[in-house]
Amino acid sequence: MSDSARAVAARVVERVFEEGAYADRAFRGAAHRLDARDRAFAQQIAYGTVQRVRTLDHAIQTLGRRPVRKLDPPVRAALRTGAYQLAFMDGVPPHAAVHESVELVRAAGLERAVAFTNAVMRRLAEGLPGLLERLHEETPAAAALLHSYPDWVAEAWWRELGADEARALMRAQNEPPETAVRTPEGPKVVGSVPPKWIESGYAWPQSRGSQLAGAAVGARPGERVLDLCAAPGGKATQLAAAGAEVVAVEKHPGRARELAENARRLRVELTVVNEDALELPGDLGEFDRALVDAPCSGLGVLNSRPDLRWRAEPLPELQLDLLRVAAERVRPGGTITLAVCTIHRSENEDVVDALALPVEDLGAHWPEYRHPQRPELLLTLPHVHGTSGFFVARMRA
Repeated sequence: MSDSARAVAARVVERVFEEGAYADRAFRGAAHRLDARDRAFAQQIAYGTVQRVRTLDHAIQTLGRRPVRKLDPPVRAALRTGAYQLAFMDGVPPHAAVHESVELVRAAGLERAVAFTNAVMRRLAEGLPGLLERLHEETPAAAALLHSYPDWVAEAWWRELGADEARALMRAQNEPPETAVRTPEGPKVVGSVPPKWIESGYAWPQSRGSQLAGAAVGARPGERVLDLCAAPGGKATQLAAAGAEVVAVEKHPGRARELAENARRLRVELTVVNEDALELPGDLGEFDRALVDAPCSGLGVLNSRPDLRWRAEPLPELQLDLLRVAAERVRPGGTITLAVCTIHRSENEDVVDALALPVEDLGAHWPEYRHPQRPELLLTLPHVHGTSGFFVARMRA
């Protein structure tokens, strides 16, 4: 397969759906020979196709009259990326999308499938606009198909936020995320991040929602703070920059090394502990505060991680276990903060309620981010606040 931008995009899509690869890692590996312009074009096609694949597959099956699952993987990837260009990239001439998709199949050595690919792409070029116009969003299932989400995500947001908010959230998480950094002067929203900012330690890429979660810990100079799930270090270094004595726990050795390097680059002091947070050594001592930035389904960051919606899994039991570990390590009267980048009651409010510790009123300090149903908690919403979706609760031990 050639190193053209479309070929790279198709290879990434194929790896994500046929091999279970992560989109960002697959893209880095496939796009290293592309120049900046082609790299941006390839990334737009690859990430957009992964994100919109449910809607695209519906169109391919409807207009192509053959189940997508029965196609050869290279054909499937070529049709998906071609359909994405036709449906969602206004600057791409339809004839170019058709021709290049056919050439991808030919380059894969599947000459027997060339005529089929050409026919399906021509039907898509003619029929896609009308097909998309006929889709609607009046029910969770219909909205999930139109906006390309799993049914369970649409149903959860419909139930927890209401139909109008759910639809708005689904639309927002198909738009590009804001680019935000943390600097010594505070949060900045920027068009792009100059590499020298990161290399010099002046800034750290971190959404405003994530920075809010770090601020909500309330760390003060001299306090001992435990960060149980710390890599790559955005919040841990934020706490250390506030003057706290931070012990940052990370289970995976490579990520622990990355965390330590990031702290050095940002010129903050913290202690990295390469251990499983559920099996901490007994000699870490007592802490004034703990942060549990727990693994979660990630439903608040779907626009920045295109494949996550297809692999998302709620993890309330793990989150509760981590909170209990934190509670054991915090002194009486200290605080435990739960921060998760998801919008899902079973991982948010239900976990807080199950821990059954007194909840502090964060909404009084950040009223613009009050949770719609639980004003003592915080919830940033992409369609409301323009940043990643974060749930934050602070409890007292």
